[in-house]
Amino acid sequence: MDSFNDLDPSVKDQLRLEVFEGKFDVKDFVGAVSDKLIAQSKADPGPFDPQSFIKTFEVAVDKLIALRKDIQSSSEQTEKNVKIAEREYSKKMSDLNKGFESVGQSFTSMESRMSEVGRTAIRIGEQLETVHVQRQRAQAAHDLIDHYVRFSRGDTEKLDILRKQSGKEGRRQLAVILRRLNTLAKEVDLDTAEQTRENIEKYCEKFEKDMLNLFDRCYRKEDPKMMHHCAQTLQDFNGGASCVQIYVNQHDFFINRVRQKSNVDDTQLWQSIPDPDSPAPRTESGLMELFGEIRATVGEEAQIVQAVFPNPPLVMQVFLQRVFAQSIQQHMEQLLNRGSALSSLAFLRILQLVHIQVSNLIEDLKMYELATSTPRSPVEPSEFRRSVSNSSASSSSGSTSHVALGTMLETATEELFVPYTEGQRYLERESKSLGELYSTYLERFTKYHEKTHKSKATMFDRVVNQLSAAAATTTATGTTSTSAQAAAALMKFSGISAEKPQEKPGEDPIREEDGQLSLDAAERMLKWHAEAVGRCVELSPTNDTPKHAFALLRVLSEAIGHAYVETALETAVARLDAVDSKAEPNLQCLQVVKSVDLICHLWQQYVSIALLPLATPSVTVRREMVIFNNQTISRIEGAANALLQRLTDAVVAWLSSQLAKQKKNDFKPRNDDLSFARVNTEPCEACCDTLEKIRDAAIQTLSGKNLEIFLTEVGVSFHSLLLDHLKKFPVSATGGLMLAKDLKSYQDMISTFNLPALHERFEFIRQLGNVFLVRPDILKSYITEGYLGRIDSQLLRPYLAQRSDWGQFEKGFDGPVVDDTGTEAKGFKDRLGVSRLSTMMKELEGLSLGDVAMGSGFGSSFSRASRAFGN
Repeated sequence: MDSFNDLDPSVKDQLRLEVFEGKFDVKDFVGAVSDKLIAQSKADPGPFDPQSFIKTFEVAVDKLIALRKDIQSSSEQTEKNVKIAEREYSKKMSDLNKGFESVGQSFTSMESRMSEVGRTAIRIGEQLETVHVQRQRAQAAHDLIDHYVRFSRGDTEKLDILRKQSGKEGRRQLAVILRRLNTLAKEVDLDTAEQTRENIEKYCEKFEKDMLNLFDRCYRKEDPKMMHHCAQTLQDFNGGASCVQIYVNQHDFFINRVRQKSNVDDTQLWQSIPDPDSPAPRTESGLMELFGEIRATVGEEAQIVQAVFPNPPLVMQVFLQRVFAQSIQQHMEQLLNRGSALSSLAFLRILQLVHIQVSNLIEDLKMYELATSTPRSPVEPSEFRRSVSNSSASSSSGSTSHVALGTMLETATEELFVPYTEGQRYLERESKSLGELYSTYLERFTKYHEKTHKSKATMFDRVVNQLSAAAATTTATGTTSTSAQAAAALMKFSGISAEKPQEKPGEDPIREEDGQLSLDAAERMLKWHAEAVGRCVELSPTNDTPKHAFALLRVLSEAIGHAYVETALETAVARLDAVDSKAEPNLQCLQVVKSVDLICHLWQQYVSIALLPLATPSVTVRREMVIFNNQTISRIEGAANALLQRLTDAVVAWLSSQLAKQKKNDFKPRNDDLSFARVNTEPCEACCDTLEKIRDAAIQTLSGKNLEIFLTEVGVSFHSLLLDHLKKFPVSATGGLMLAKDLKSYQDMISTFNLPALHERFEFIRQLGNVFLVRPDILKSYITEGYLGRIDSQLLRPYLAQRSDWGQFEKGFDGPVVDDTGTEAKGFKDRLGVSRLSTMMKELEGLSLGDVAMGSGFGSSFSRASRAFGN
């Protein structure tokens, strides 16, 4: 295999140039060349012969070298050809660039010449335009003077021809000419000018009348094209106000509303609207029918107006102004008059209902904002120098056309409600309405509490005096405050006078339930107030909402705070004062305190959630509201504290009277079976029964610190009574058992109060009672070493003196006491330098329910609410 031709055909295929043009892999190439050789080597027996491989690869390498030389030679030739082509291309591009530069210079020169020619043409055009305008003005002036001269001679033939024979275009030209003549006539100051001016004005009046008649005929024939022509002509003549007016005045909507009245009568609404407990109405049949008709009519008219009038926004606004000023206002006044005849509340509810529905209506009508108006034909500058009387209509129309429809609707709505909301009118009505509702609702409550007072200056009289003073102050100052209005309303509608009110014949007698505080009643009054506040937000200007909300808060405070809650507290205090100090106290007043607590918490929540957010825009008003509300709550809190103090005094007085029934020999019984059969003495049983009633009543009516402080005051006071009580009765050895039973009963009863502050006090009482059970020989060590060792022995002498055997060892008791170790025992005073009993007594003397309650008791429940309200 010495030459390429001797190679195997498969190897020759691998040595073709095409094999190396694509993707080439050396491993695949070697494998393809040696595949057949490897197969032959495996097929031949004997040892491996590499000669065939060597010769084959040598020939292949030679062939590849030859191919490389050929390719290299071809590449060199191709590179030479490319360089030659690049030189030729560069030369050609250079020639082309020179040609383009030459063309560009030519175009630049041409553009410069064209710009110069254009500027020249513009100057010529401007000059021609100026000349043309001057010529037109001169021609118009000539024609105008000619028409003026003809009018001075009474000749209108030329204008009549233009009006009668020239059709639409002639009438529009005539409108412009007459407008200019009218302006010119007012400027000319000659002897004959007055007659000429009259002739021109008469002709203008006749022309306008003819155009309006034509418009009316076309309106009845439903010919929108001719209507548009008439409207445009009158627009060019005098602004078109008369055309708009005749269109609106003769509209079927207004004529039908005058001839026909809605037969719809919402009976259910008028029956329920005076009732404050019924929900405020949101719709009224006649009003909804009217507004539905307005929406449908405006939707149709928007298309007609857009097609007919050259100034559709103005026409639509005039139409809607008529709708508000005539149709809506008339129906609104009818509804308000009917509501006013029923009650102040009915009037306000109708006012709110109409306001809500009108607000919804204007939102729907805002979508009919039409395209801007078409200006009338151009006028001469001199035409603007016209008299005010003739230009007022067109100038006002022009200014109106630039007002957005939404702005016009809001203005119309404001004008609709101004007679009822201007200044303090609305607030006065709202305050009057609340005053009527509260006074009527609290009438029986007030009469009940007036009857319960027996003093000369009754509570009812005090209310009358306060209201009269408020009214007198208002009259003297010449102004009307909201609180004074509320007071006057309460006086007027409750029938309050200087004389005592009497029950009307046939009226239900006043019952006990009429004078009790009720959370449901407070919720009812707050619900009425919330409805009034909602109306206030709806009807008051945004800037006035904070101060109006504050004014309504004053009305609420006058009614629910003073006339309701404080009246009940005053009555409860008066009842306690009227009861004999030795009689068992009536614990019903605790129910009053419970109701007051619940009502005030409800009130605070209402003020915090409903009223304070309304005052947020005004920091000053919000601060004043917080201060006023806190003062009101503090006043009620003080009255409630006074009531609890009076009740505590009555309870202590009753317990004291029960202890006073203790017989002198109750603790020195005879040694008989009857004496030992008794568990407790009668005063002990009576006191325990009273304490149990107080505990149960307090737990049912009070809570938290209020309950704790009240029961603590009762327990501490009773402890003081017992300390004084034990000094008064002699105790025998067997009577000490009776006394121990009583004291243990007292301790057990007080322990049910679950107050740690009382446990130590009554444990001391029980230990003190044991001094009557201890033998004389160990008594001295008992009072110095045991529980009583903490008490100065000298303070125990009044109690030890009640022992029946005290005289036998009194002298020996004065000597020093020696304990088991032989050391002299020391009392509590010697060891600590202070008497625990003395400390207790000082605490008792310095403690009063009023101080405790105002600090952390009943008052604290309100104070916490007030502080939270203030924050």
